[in-house]
Amino acid sequence: MSIPFCPYLPPPEPEMSYRSLRELRGGNIETFYRTALAYGHHLWLKGCSGRAILAITRALYADLPEEAAVLREWPLPYRALHWIVANHPNQDFPGNPRISFQHQATRLRGDRATLRRARAWAVWKLICSAKPELVADNTQGIKQLTLEEIEQGIAKHGHLNEVQIWQLAFRSS
Repeated sequence: MSIPFCPYLPPPEPEMSYRSLRELRGGNIETFYRTALAYGHHLWLKGCSGRAILAITRALYADLPEEAAVLREWPLPYRALHWIVANHPNQDFPGNPRISFQHQATRLRGDRATLRRARAWAVWKLICSAKPELVADNTQGIKQLTLEEIEQGIAKHGHLNEVQIWQLAFRSS
């Protein structure tokens, strides 16, 4: 089975590994962001969709200013994450991404936790849209946010155009 290129991610380098990101720790954040997206694409093309989602999420959570030049070519990766989940050939994910983002949205701590939680809820909603049959975690009494609450969160804590970027991911399906 041929795995399609994701139109919302930069083409990967021929040889990439986790070292591609580790080597950039503490360096240029724009280079890290683009490399995380490319590494996620590399993993997707290798058939590792769960790991691809993790790499792309590192880009989403990176402390990248909204005026960063890289965002003009590669906007925040909401469309990429939605596309990967929607194009995964079945429901068999190594770790349910719906539950993963639900947990991230309620458990993230540390620097920029409010922004990262808002983004986690935004991705959670995209995953629910892309694969509604993926089960949620109903065992821990997690209050699932409404569409309006998610929009308010990313509007308040995210980049100025982030709500529009996120909404575009819904329309791209």
